Amino acid sequence: MSDRRRPVPAPPAEEDFLAHAFDSGSDTAVISEPGEPVDTALMPPTGPAVAREWVAPDYRTHTTLADRFAAALPSTLRRTLEAVGGLYSMFAASLYGLGADLIRRKFQFTEFVERSWFLVSVALLPAILVSIPLGVAIALQVGALAAQIGATSFVGAADAIGVLREASPIVTALLLAGVGGSAVCAELGARTIREEIDAMIVLGLNPLRRLVAPLMVAGVLVAAFLNFVVIFVSIGSAYIFDLAALHGTKGSFFGSFTQFATVADFVTSEIKAAVFGLVAMMIAAYQGLNAKRGPTGVGEAVNQSVVVTGIALFAMNLVITEIFFAVVPQRTF
Repeated sequence: MSDRRRPVPAPPAEEDFLAHAFDSGSDTAVISEPGEPVDTALMPPTGPAVAREWVAPDYRTHTTLADRFAAALPSTLRRTLEAVGGLYSMFAASLYGLGADLIRRKFQFTEFVERSWFLVSVALLPAILVSIPLGVAIALQVGALAAQIGATSFVGAADAIGVLREASPIVTALLLAGVGGSAVCAELGARTIREEIDAMIVLGLNPLRRLVAPLMVAGVLVAAFLNFVVIFVSIGSAYIFDLAALHGTKGSFFGSFTQFATVADFVTSEIKAAVFGLVAMMIAAYQGLNAKRGPTGVGEAVNQSVVVTGIALFAMNLVITEIFFAVVPQRTF
């Protein structure tokens, strides 16, 4: 029986392969697929931004326009957008898990009570100590100005506008983020670098349902409670200072206060505090669960959580205040 095997073609010489892969007329390498002409091959990027044509051959069908756009962004902006997307995904998954656990009666009530008590215990005394000089400072500044124009009875109105509408939710959220949020971020970061979170996932336990969902509820309720404490202590300290130092009267203080303050102002202040508390706890949990590089990374995560929370709170306060002015009609005198 005759051997009719096909002759195996000899491999191309080394110089032929190099001549095919590299253009002698330029310094740029040309990468082509088998059977693809050299003139239609993909060229590597020539600048810091990824060129539109430069896609790895194995992943051409899996690359979308959004991927190319993200790759073309500066690294800082890209990391910021990835963090915002990750925070949103964590919030959505935690909210879904919270609803499912409440329906199935599997909510981690013990974790919620422990988180709430911890946040109250570490933030209540600082909130009281900050509220006293806050109310006194507003009463002093407004009282000095009102004495010059002969309107000392409007100290209560200044407290109604300054403390009730704006100052108390911001002070509450900053205290909750700086005292409670930093501790929560450090705890979750320590669990992350010790691989306790990975161990929970291996055991089939969802860390978002077990840890983040109770923290969300605790942050909302504790922030609303602390906001009420800040309002009460600030207005009380301003009232005492107005009577003792500015020689005001009880009737003028409470008359102007009730004239400018409404139930809608108090409700809006509580809503602001609840939203700010939720945002502060979510940012702290996200930074803690994404801590890297050991103890140094945990410290950086705590620092970033406090700074990012402060920036986000002032931006959200502006948006909620504008919505409040658009929805609730203001009094005219």
